[in-house]
This record gives sequence, structure tokens and C-alpha cells, in this order.
Amino acid sequence: MRIKKRFLTATMADGYVKTIGPTSAPFTHYWRIVAFLGEGRTEVFWGHTKSLKEAERKKAATADAARQRGWESYHFEVVELVDAAAIVS
Repeated sequence: MRIKKRFLTATMADGYVKTIGPTSAPFTHYWRIVAFLGEGRTEVFWGHTKSLKEAERKKAATADAARQRGWESYHFEVVELVDAAAIVS
């Protein structure tokens, strides 16, 4: 049996759109960390997970990462992934 591949889209609060795919993985959420390093510098980390619970665990680990790396501050957000075919229809 052939597994159907699909494109997934995440739209962040600031309007940034991330498309993932083609994939057959059961991803449900996209997470992004914007780390503020100081002197106007930023670094972005992102990923996708198979559940909201898994994404929330990333949020808990981010506080430790910020402390270890000396970030001034950070912004963490999670959004649900939507099948891109559903957006077009």
C-alpha cells in the first residue's frame, strides 16, 4: 500500500508561513523559538512534532537552553499544522 504524501502549512502569529513536505509523517504541530542574543542579534530554532504535548515539552526545555546559552530573552510559539490541500480547496 502506498502512503500518501502531503504538504503541511503553519502560519505564525506574525504572518510567517512555513510549509513542510512532501511528507507522510503524522506531524500535527510546528514550534518556533526566536532567541534574542543581545546587540540586536537573533537566532531562530524550529521543528515539528506529532502532538501538542510533545511541542509543549520543547517549551519547558527552552528555559534551560536560554540559561545555558546566555540569551537575553526568547519567544516560543506553537501552532497547529494544516494540510495545504485543505487551504487551497
